[in-house]
Amino acid sequence: MMRPYRQALDILRDAGLRPTRQRLGLARLLFDGGDRHVTAEHLHAEAVGANLPVSLATIYNTLHQFTQAGLLREVVVDPGRSYFDTNISAHHHFFHESTGDLRDIPADAMEVARVPVPPTGTVVERVDIIVRVKNA
Repeated sequence: MMRPYRQALDILRDAGLRPTRQRLGLARLLFDGGDRHVTAEHLHAEAVGANLPVSLATIYNTLHQFTQAGLLREVVVDPGRSYFDTNISAHHHFFHESTGDLRDIPADAMEVARVPVPPTGTVVERVDIIVRVKNA
């Protein structure tokens, strides 16, 4: 039988992050339910609902730490509006302008015909495409 925090503990340790109580709780919320997209505010509300005492500032810090460690991908849909994606594989997104819903598009469902030459001294890390949709 697996302990409730075992998966979260393994994820944090494999990423080289110290498994604090707050990180463990947030990792469990993020990674125990399959791939998802969350905002910091949404994750904060989930943490409060799960009786995990954590400030919104700590949520932001932890999401950025998880992103730097390669556990999450930050998807910036507008200036000042980011989602954090637990699916770190190569893929793109649909963003519904009215509802704020963010959904995955498999990488093989889109084709990028040409990528411009990057500035001197840089390389292209990846191409992120956000397809913005609205109700018909």
